[in-house]
Amino acid sequence: MSVATAPVNPFAQDVAQPLPEPTTLVIFGAGGDLASRKLLPAVYNLSLSGLLPEQMRVLGVARRHDVHSFRATTREAIEAHSRTGFDEDTWKALEPRLEILQGDFSHPELFKALAERLDRDDARLGTTQRVFYLAIAPRFFAHVAKGLAAAGLGAGADPPTRLMIEKPFGRDLSSALELNREVASAFDESQVFRLDHYLGKETVQNLQVLRFANGIFEPIWNRRYVEHIQITVAEDLGIEHRGAYYDSAGALRDVIQNHVMQLLALVTMEAPVRFDADTIRDEKVKLLRSVRRYEPKEVSDYVVRAQYGAGWVGGEEVPAYLDEQAVAPDSRTETYVAMRIEIDNWRWAGTPVYARTGKRLPRRVTEIAVRFRPAPHLAFAKADVGDVEPNEMVLSVQPDEGASLRLVAKVPGQTMSVRPVQMEFKYGTSFLGDSPEAYERLLHDALRGDATLFTRADEVEAERRIVQPILDAWESAPAPAEYEAGSQGPKEADELLAVRGRSWRQV
Repeated sequence: MSVATAPVNPFAQDVAQPLPEPTTLVIFGAGGDLASRKLLPAVYNLSLSGLLPEQMRVLGVARRHDVHSFRATTREAIEAHSRTGFDEDTWKALEPRLEILQGDFSHPELFKALAERLDRDDARLGTTQRVFYLAIAPRFFAHVAKGLAAAGLGAGADPPTRLMIEKPFGRDLSSALELNREVASAFDESQVFRLDHYLGKETVQNLQVLRFANGIFEPIWNRRYVEHIQITVAEDLGIEHRGAYYDSAGALRDVIQNHVMQLLALVTMEAPVRFDADTIRDEKVKLLRSVRRYEPKEVSDYVVRAQYGAGWVGGEEVPAYLDEQAVAPDSRTETYVAMRIEIDNWRWAGTPVYARTGKRLPRRVTEIAVRFRPAPHLAFAKADVGDVEPNEMVLSVQPDEGASLRLVAKVPGQTMSVRPVQMEFKYGTSFLGDSPEAYERLLHDALRGDATLFTRADEVEAERRIVQPILDAWESAPAPAEYEAGSQGPKEADELLAVRGRSWRQV
């Protein structure tokens, strides 16, 4: 058993680490997979790092757990999934804070019992706020939100409450609008924290710092100097026993309409006048509303969808999507999407953003590549000097968080010969410590009431309005193309760029 120690970051010793107010974190679905793999290890690591108040407790809501089994399974989850290993002293301090409320949230009596339990324990424990985390199936989001409000735990509650909701926020535009309406009937928007875990990753957060704290980038971050942008979210895994869920969702809903749209907004939005939650989200919404919405007849020219066939990934033979467990044999669900995105505003008009996501690609990688326009004139262009490639900045979100900038440099020697070189920055080597998991950052921010990294209702609606015409067009479109598992994707995606002499970066 490994022994954990709090991560040491010598470059951040003077950085303030604000503590949340004394809080009761109520986890609906405390016995589920999300709680075990992400939430409970995140609570443990925040405790290990000294980022939780002494009066913090976790109250799990579950049908089949009692307090003893909840604590036992939580320990197992931390040992299996904590990024820092397991420290017995930290566990002994955390264990008494883990409590359980048995019940079924489909019954109204549960919410009354929860309110009574919280009121009874607040004075004893000294907690001054409540945060409700919905680690449950999306179809129950509105029901639980309204149940909490009916028990006096929603809008106007005293002590104050917050509601944390996992994605997906609706299946399409109409269901997203309806979910927002139902949640708004129970909680004020300022109380609602919609999670997109990509926003908790260090490189995603660093996009704002990179762009707006470095004077060398902002003057060239526009259509005059950027030739195009590529956003890639690639996975080498298949659907991993999630056939029933994935076959009803697909890559467009699962990745493009949330993760990719958030990355797009952050890399292309205008500078906020202040770095506070609503000002930043105002700029993101403004950007998303400027993304061109394609007419159904245009979709086939700008969007490619495909399914993976059988092939080899990482030296292992893998089946086709249609042969996966719980997938319909005639499924038209896409496992790959590539699209050309046009932003119709002053900064980006005419500079396309190409986005793609896919399963069973050669490796797992998420990155944003900004390709700059070539130098207008090369005095030695007619000489045999080697490759003079355009400059390119690559922001790596996973697995290795960091950034690199491709420059052209002279090769040492007597002749004028050049080749591309890389200037690189990586979090692990630059700051000598592990970055926190996304759920650690997001949970800590929600406990503190900082909504900067959470999605607002109008953001969700703007994202859905971009994607909905594509979903509508696919209702009557031909079956998806096919690509071999382990390949770079379908040839149709290459053609999306090739018509303008561009090509995808290799995955």
